[in-house]
Amino acid sequence: MVQSQEDDISVEASSLPPVPIQEILEDRALTETVLFPTPKLFLKISKPEIRTSLTALTYESLFATIFYGVIGGALLSNFLLELGAGPVEIGLLAAIPQMVNLLQPLGAYLVNRTTSFRWYFISIFIPSRLVWLILLPAIVLVSSSHLAGYQVVQLTLAILLLSNIIEAFGRAPWLGWSAVLVPQRLRGRYFGFRNSIVGLTNLIGVPLLGLAVSVWPGGTLQGYGAMLVLGILLGLISQICQFWMTDVNPQLLTATGSDTFQPQSHGIDFSFLKDANFCKFVLYLSIWCFAVNISAPFFNLYMLDNLDIDISVVTIYHGLGTGANMLMLLLWGKLADRIGNRPLLLLVGVLVAVTPLLWLGVGSDQISFWIWLPLLHILAGGTWAAIDLCTNNLMMGISPVRYQSTYFAIAGAVAGITGAMGISVGSFLTTLPFIEGLLGLFVLSGLLRMAALVFLAFVQEQRSVPVSQLMRVLFPIRQSPNLIEVKE
Repeated sequence: MVQSQEDDISVEASSLPPVPIQEILEDRALTETVLFPTPKLFLKISKPEIRTSLTALTYESLFATIFYGVIGGALLSNFLLELGAGPVEIGLLAAIPQMVNLLQPLGAYLVNRTTSFRWYFISIFIPSRLVWLILLPAIVLVSSSHLAGYQVVQLTLAILLLSNIIEAFGRAPWLGWSAVLVPQRLRGRYFGFRNSIVGLTNLIGVPLLGLAVSVWPGGTLQGYGAMLVLGILLGLISQICQFWMTDVNPQLLTATGSDTFQPQSHGIDFSFLKDANFCKFVLYLSIWCFAVNISAPFFNLYMLDNLDIDISVVTIYHGLGTGANMLMLLLWGKLADRIGNRPLLLLVGVLVAVTPLLWLGVGSDQISFWIWLPLLHILAGGTWAAIDLCTNNLMMGISPVRYQSTYFAIAGAVAGITGAMGISVGSFLTTLPFIEGLLGLFVLSGLLRMAALVFLAFVQEQRSVPVSQLMRVLFPIRQSPNLIEVKE
């Protein structure tokens, strides 16, 4: 990095330097980002603009978190179960967001033909959130017995599909905009801080939403409808926050070396196939997503259906996991900046792989209710904080800035299709007697997660510490001078 004046720091976009493994002060790291994909084309983002953008990005995440908490997770699962949904519908609930990720490469293609990240996302996310208004009249009708429960289940899944199809066009570009606004050396710190704030919102908000649904005077169905109205409103407010984020022309990031700027006219770039390291990462990601999603949608189902635990208690469990997630994110962020993302993924990945196996000890007894389930959610929340943070940061680190939207889209599409395959296979396996229900899925998921980590070991990250030296970096032991003999 070359400093030209107090608020002018240049970063070459096409070849960002590796992050040094050392402690970095935030005031020093939070500097101006100057992107110049070509010698003739510059985009300057000053330090004050970056600070304002990161603050707005944090607030955007807070409001959006409440929206996604209402239209997903335990709240929506409980809503569908109240209407008579079974394992197949719950599986579809988790599979739909994964399957539509196949559209992410098309989103990367479209955003590179626009001139504004901000207006592209507003045109994507506002319609995808407003479409949930269609569910409100259906909730009124089913509550008054004018509409069958299975019809509302089908309508909900159709709305979920439509909403996610629209939103899929913005998922990869959103990572691209975030990668531009967040300086590379600060990504671990910033995303760790932002995700911890989001975790605090989940910790407080989701249990309160679950409690409101369970005690709503008109019943849980009407209670969910009221929370849906609140969620949609906050989802729209989150879009307003984007007006405080510095807008960037996506075409500047993929411009060629011509003297004058010309919009890109070629099709989807498949040059990522020549990037062996990225292909290894995608292979690991595909196996990991399949392994995780073969069981992930069914933990809530196991608690709500098999163990017959109330939705308000389930949201409290999730709140405990979110609290652990929030507390650990700051530690994981600093550690990722110090040792790199890949070694942290390998270490924490082992714990995440073992977690599904621990569900074998869960039952309907009081020990499971008060001790085992809370501890499992705390363990999952703390470890998944590192997985989510380091996976995104590793993907940003190994993706060339010029093709980031395309790389993110390909990774998202592969993760989506393998995740959907995992959910579909998991839903099918629950019907087979030799699997022994959901517990058999949990065992299979744990074994496959361990297998995925083998492929992660072959992914290279420039700034990461070799696994063989990891313990020495984490726990430095200074040799006693008394043990050193000097011969004259």
